[in-house]
Amino acid sequence: MTQTRAALRPTVLTALLAALLSVLLAPAPASAASLQEVTGFGSNPGALKMYRYVPDGLPAGRPVVVALHGCTQNAAGYASGTGWTTLADRWGFSVVLPQQQSGNNLGQCFNWFESADIGRGRGEAASVAQMVDRQLADVSGDRSRVYVTGLSAGGGMTAVMMAAYPEKFAAGGVVAGLPYDCAQAAGTAYVCMFVGATQTPAQWGDRVRAARPGYTGPWPALTVFQGTADYTVRPANMTALVDQWTNVHGADRTADVADTVAGYPHRVYRGPAGNAVVETYSLTGMGHGQPVDLGSGDAQCGAAGAYFLDVNLCAAYRLGKAWQLG
Repeated sequence: MTQTRAALRPTVLTALLAALLSVLLAPAPASAASLQEVTGFGSNPGALKMYRYVPDGLPAGRPVVVALHGCTQNAAGYASGTGWTTLADRWGFSVVLPQQQSGNNLGQCFNWFESADIGRGRGEAASVAQMVDRQLADVSGDRSRVYVTGLSAGGGMTAVMMAAYPEKFAAGGVVAGLPYDCAQAAGTAYVCMFVGATQTPAQWGDRVRAARPGYTGPWPALTVFQGTADYTVRPANMTALVDQWTNVHGADRTADVADTVAGYPHRVYRGPAGNAVVETYSLTGMGHGQPVDLGSGDAQCGAAGAYFLDVNLCAAYRLGKAWQLG
């Protein structure tokens, strides 16, 4: 059976009108969260900026991740490039993103090598600690599930926060970073970066213990990501981080787990209680940057950009799983 064009016209107009009404009357999609600057978070002795990402509708009692950018980077770029904001939406946690200012460091590097910025209650370390307190108060976050991570200079500052404020952090993730108080141990930041400092595990551990005198634990667990072809922060610094934090935790330097993840050597060191206290990923052939894995798969995250290296392993995802964020 066929119909004439005239007979079809009312039917077509009715369908178009119904489609138009369905669009006009459909509920508006929920607005996506965005990065927000927070001011007045404390005395801010390190003169840093505070940004944060809070997924829409985030309930109380959720974890907080502090993510520290590398040199020449900023909070917004690091938030998206690492994949942390994507994971925050997926798993339900908030992210604090400190940002360096050029007045503090022309290269936008956190000053992990300056004694005035790495001590408890002083400089940039104190500013980041104040950001954590503000975030926990504003979002009613879980104080027992606060984590810190960062790339390069941000990785060095991650070790600073773990040492100077161990009671605030359950764990930390250092990406192409350096052990705590490394510059003083090496005599200069550049020797630390390009060669590595010569310290025994006990000496490394003593540097952490001196940052928080009298503190008996618990200490944050540590995960390290390091490229074997990194000529900016040499792989010797990952060895030093393992020496430092196994000593702090009272663990030996023999890995309890030695396997591969995404084809890369992976090691786990357990403490006296049998829990993982140090974990390492040695990214074979990777240079200086944040490991990401571009794509939409469950284990993939991150975006392309300078110092975001697509090596088929996303550091943020691996940290999130280790920290049981999702």
